[in-house]
Amino acid sequence: MTAAESSDEPEFNRRSIPGGAVESRWTAPGGQSIRRIDWLLPQGACRGSLLFMPGRGDAYEKYLETLDHWSRLGWRVTASDWRGQAGSGRHGKDAVTGHIDDFTTWVGDLSAFWQHWKQTTPGPHVLVGHSMGGHLVLRALAERCVDPDAAVLVAPMVDFIRHGVPAVLMHTAARAMAAIGDARRPAWKWGEKPGVFPVDRINLLTNDPDRYADEVWWRDQRPEIAMGPGSWGWAAAAYASTRLLARRGMLEQVQCPVLLLSADNDKLVSPAAIERAALRVPRGELVRFGAGARHELLREADPVRNRALAAIEDFFGRVAPVRD
Repeated sequence: MTAAESSDEPEFNRRSIPGGAVESRWTAPGGQSIRRIDWLLPQGACRGSLLFMPGRGDAYEKYLETLDHWSRLGWRVTASDWRGQAGSGRHGKDAVTGHIDDFTTWVGDLSAFWQHWKQTTPGPHVLVGHSMGGHLVLRALAERCVDPDAAVLVAPMVDFIRHGVPAVLMHTAARAMAAIGDARRPAWKWGEKPGVFPVDRINLLTNDPDRYADEVWWRDQRPEIAMGPGSWGWAAAAYASTRLLARRGMLEQVQCPVLLLSADNDKLVSPAAIERAALRVPRGELVRFGAGARHELLREADPVRNRALAAIEDFFGRVAPVRD
């Protein structure tokens, strides 16, 4: 039985842009052209509007199935690239390395997009971020750059797996590496052939080989979205931003209800840090997934993915009900 056949939803073609979705571009501060995709007002009653922001190295093509799922629930759905990722240009030393000067740049982009998007879409307005996208959503909430009715952070990059090494030492090392050479150069090895996935990458992301293969397929069809490692500049900026969120009083400033989803078996971001963050956010809630789940909860095998989607919709139903 395939993943689609085991679901209650009609079979979805994950390798095609749905007919109801519209791809376009928006202009970020400074003139950067960035891709977006929108599922416009759904047929029937509108549930509200949902903005999804993907993770490091991600493209919205990976999440078409989930975005379409939310559209069929009545949400007016939008997703966007981050500048320098997917189909929105590169700032690294080559065509696949992801680079950013400072995460403040991305927070500014999200703030600018949010203000326009909120004014042009029906409420309630909710914000969902995965991994690095979850980190940036959380930071934007703490700095009060966005004001959603509710937010969901899926395996957010609150901190890395550091194996006991203090964050200050990791940050210092990353800054030193960025300073002694071109900060845009890759911070870790990707593979012998640029843009080709390491063979064991799936073990970090998902237990579903079919959904994993979809990402490979999209990269073949749209080579411009392919990304590899982050740069040393990205690494230094990432440690700076995670340490900023760790400061006392930062997460305590978040005002809206926030649901955090975490996989105990995550090998990329720290489940313990996500749990601590959920306790610090005043209206935070945590849903944990055990050993059967990996980092990409929205692209996992159906038992995990369906539970994640159900938890998200239950949360929105409680904290961001449909407006009269």
